[in-house]
Amino acid sequence: MNLSLKGTRALVCGSSQGIGKEIAIELASEGVEVILIARNEKKLNSVLNQLSKKYGQKHKYIVADFGNEIDLKSKIEKFIKKNKFNFDILINNTGGPPPGKIEEADVSDFEKYMKMHLHCSHVLSQLLLPNMKKNRFGRVLNIISISVKSPINNLGVSNTVRWAMASWAKTLSNEVAEFGITVNNILPGFTMTERLESLIKNSAKTQKVLPKKIKNNYLNIIPSKRFGEPQEIAYLVTFLCSKKSGYINGVNIPVDGGYLSSL
Repeated sequence: MNLSLKGTRALVCGSSQGIGKEIAIELASEGVEVILIARNEKKLNSVLNQLSKKYGQKHKYIVADFGNEIDLKSKIEKFIKKNKFNFDILINNTGGPPPGKIEEADVSDFEKYMKMHLHCSHVLSQLLLPNMKKNRFGRVLNIISISVKSPINNLGVSNTVRWAMASWAKTLSNEVAEFGITVNNILPGFTMTERLESLIKNSAKTQKVLPKKIKNNYLNIIPSKRFGEPQEIAYLVTFLCSKKSGYINGVNIPVDGGYLSSL
């Protein structure tokens, strides 16, 4: 299938590792000019070199901390002005909050991660949507979590933030659809990333068991009996970024190996 993505530009958040990195690679393989953004410049540079050597487009990166939405906005504005171009695709993807019970969370925890996820996604959308409207084409993809449909134990702050993101995205999708812009949410299940490995280790420490036991407990509740791979998220994202997905809008799509019991 020819996805016809050549000539488009994408801003891929959290693209120095994990799911964000794989999305950047897959988009580049389809001819997209990718702008990476994360806070670790060393990792960004490594991904940039990988993209440039393999796919050849003029990819770039921006170093920014999503803990400061004002600084993030300033850097994006400067980047757009300096390079004299805009974006067709926005991938909102940010590291999740640490584990913990919701009753033990401080208000500051909610504030911190609402800023990193909801506030920054909103700021980026406001910056990029005018050009998308002008071109009558745009794609906003939010990498969230299956916790949108079924809250995950011991991820109190994360569950709350993910729901807020999903509601924001659905509202936005209704407002921009007439301009040829779609807004969709991808809900990864248990995907083998550094974050999942960290969650397994944390749970093992809390429960005073070996990480292997926690890993097996997860695998036993996934019908496919395996963890997802970041590339599998990237394949879906890439399709949803194409013109062939133009009538898919405002939905939450799980990629979870059948974990969720709901339809």
